[in-house]
Amino acid sequence: MLGAAASNFKRAVTSPALLRLTASLPLSSPLFLPKSAGYSKMAGEAQALDNGSGPSKPLTRVLFCGFQFPASHNYTIEYLQKFPFIQVDVVPLEKVPEVIHQYHLCVVKMCRFDSALIAKASEMKLLMQFGVGLEGVDIDAATENKIKVARIPGSTTGNSASCAEMSIYLMLGLLRRQKEMEIALKQRALGEPAGETLFGKTVFILGFGAIGIDLAKRLRPFGVKILATKRKWPSDDSCSSNDEIGGLVDKKGTPENMYEFAGEADIVVACLSLNKETAGVVDAKFVSSMKKGSLLVNIARGGILDYNAVYQHLETGHLGGLGIDVAWFEPFDPDDPILKLPNVLITPHVGGVTECSYRAMAKVVGDCALQLHQGKPYTVIEFVN
Repeated sequence: MLGAAASNFKRAVTSPALLRLTASLPLSSPLFLPKSAGYSKMAGEAQALDNGSGPSKPLTRVLFCGFQFPASHNYTIEYLQKFPFIQVDVVPLEKVPEVIHQYHLCVVKMCRFDSALIAKASEMKLLMQFGVGLEGVDIDAATENKIKVARIPGSTTGNSASCAEMSIYLMLGLLRRQKEMEIALKQRALGEPAGETLFGKTVFILGFGAIGIDLAKRLRPFGVKILATKRKWPSDDSCSSNDEIGGLVDKKGTPENMYEFAGEADIVVACLSLNKETAGVVDAKFVSSMKKGSLLVNIARGGILDYNAVYQHLETGHLGGLGIDVAWFEPFDPDDPILKLPNVLITPHVGGVTECSYRAMAKVVGDCALQLHQGKPYTVIEFVN
């Protein structure tokens, strides 16, 4: 009976509601103490036995930074609940510098890890993202401090497929004039607005990585022409799988062709990783080169798009519509002027947030924690240093 009560208590204290409530508590609160059963996923003593026999090992501590994207830590806690020697904590972003020295593995989420913060991570072995974006991590500083940095490849977890589907959702929402349909419903109007089909359109995939490939696979049945740019395409004598991927595209190009392709496309979808070279790449020159009335979708990172350029071209009507799952600053201001425009759709960074992808990525994080605890090589993750 006591065991059942303890199990119910653990489920209660790891609920998203309580995790959000604890954000306002001081770090000295019992919920933040290392052996608390409340704020973190804990099970057993600090010197728990791995399998009930043999010498004990200290806890391996895992930190999730911030309460956003709650399914990431909730699913990981659930996956690791049978392993009492793994501790999983979730702390507010502003508390990370105060506690980072206690942890061995960290899921950074939206926390910025600069050299100063990394220097405090004295026990850290692995910094990883619950996904692929590592633009907030100073990789050179991590390397200097002998900390490995890794991402979870989207093609192995369903994350890229989820993002590809969200891209199509945004395309269809713009083509069928979702905002105008909502107005029509409120006005009890029927048979309006008249939308457009995806069939017959030319789609330019800007960045043909994992998301771009999955997007092209899903766009094919819609009867579209696909253009894509990639820094380097597989050579003609490469393996058949690469030939199959290249076969998804009607016209291939490199970054040098992006203005040309933008001028041919009815829809441009940004699927680039954010780095020094790609930040603001969709600027005034790029948007001006797009066909008048064409649509722009961003499923990658907000910083890929130049805000002023996009806003101005929406106002003039040169840009026919904007669909974004990522914004320039997040959380994005719901009263921002760009959202007042009738041809702009935004979703709250949920492109990869599906049961399929998040369960799979939670397993990857959990397995990394177990591998770290057992001194085994990491699997699935992709190191960047």
